[in-house]
Amino acid sequence: MAASVTHTASSGPGTYVVGVDSGGSGLRVALGRVGRPGPLSTTVCAEPVRTGPGGIDAGHLLEQVLPAVRGLLEQAAAPAAGDHACRGGIAALAIGAAGMATLGERLRTELPGALDTALGVRRLALAADAVTAYAGAVGQRPGAVVAGGTGMIALGTDLKEWRRADGWGHLLGDSGGGAWIGRAGLDAAMRAHDGRRGGSPALLERLRAAFGPAEELPGLLYPRSDRPAVLASFAPEVAACAGADPIAAGILRQAAGHIAEAAAAVCPTTAGPDGGIDEAGEVALTGGLFRMGEPLITPVREEVARLLPGARLTSAAGDPLTGALRIARALATGELRLPRHPTMLFVPREHEAGRDGRADAAD
Repeated sequence: MAASVTHTASSGPGTYVVGVDSGGSGLRVALGRVGRPGPLSTTVCAEPVRTGPGGIDAGHLLEQVLPAVRGLLEQAAAPAAGDHACRGGIAALAIGAAGMATLGERLRTELPGALDTALGVRRLALAADAVTAYAGAVGQRPGAVVAGGTGMIALGTDLKEWRRADGWGHLLGDSGGGAWIGRAGLDAAMRAHDGRRGGSPALLERLRAAFGPAEELPGLLYPRSDRPAVLASFAPEVAACAGADPIAAGILRQAAGHIAEAAAAVCPTTAGPDGGIDEAGEVALTGGLFRMGEPLITPVREEVARLLPGARLTSAAGDPLTGALRIARALATGELRLPRHPTMLFVPREHEAGRDGRADAAD
């Protein structure tokens, strides 16, 4: 396991919580304290967790998580070294994983017993990465989050149930995400190459600088197994051209419309007397897509205001790792208000806090 450790604060003996964020680029683990916000320390495991015919590989995830957690506990000056310290120190652990909703059956089946045996974890939550993105961006308030990167998904809750929109991949959806923007930009470039209506000479110039001759692009793109990422790599070029090129600006306006529509589909709202929207809650934006800045944020703000009058558009307060740690901390204290769901936010019954709303004294 290749790991780098960031130690942000020292800690004496006490009760710890652990958050895990597992995604396509690797796995991150954060250690925190029950009564203290934020992480004490974090570690990064560069190898992504494998996915096979049976779904996400629970054994491979454990191979990375267990030594990472033990290392963080040692750095945090746990009461004693070794397995005894691990078993006595962790009040709750939350794992957020890409693909959890559709590929997480092995995790839900194997991890509760394995983490109890190895680390003494008695409070466990397994969440889709969109849920940890929500918890990091919004916390435990009603609202919505739009997570944009290569793809795009919107998730909202009134704290009674989850609502999801998009996140269906670049062939079936992810409308407005990085791959969608990049593909639309490349389409405009190829139209300019052919002399068709809707072409953008500026984007054609960017295509040639990024990929070489336009006529060779299909041969470079279609054999790639990482096509969505390649398409998304062109999205910043679209944003760079948007100030002077109406075609590029129009692509970002269309993307903003898709993003706002997804947010409107999931955001809790209150109906007015005329049947329209009387009040909409918070809509938080998170993910690398929105680092494109104002060329995208400005039309998103305008489209959200049009579809969700009164909604508060915000930047995420924290990332998915922050969200996993928040879920673990809330689970440890019996204060987890986000809706349970068999695949979106799974908490085994035996891993819930006691009926008095607090973790058992043994934790």
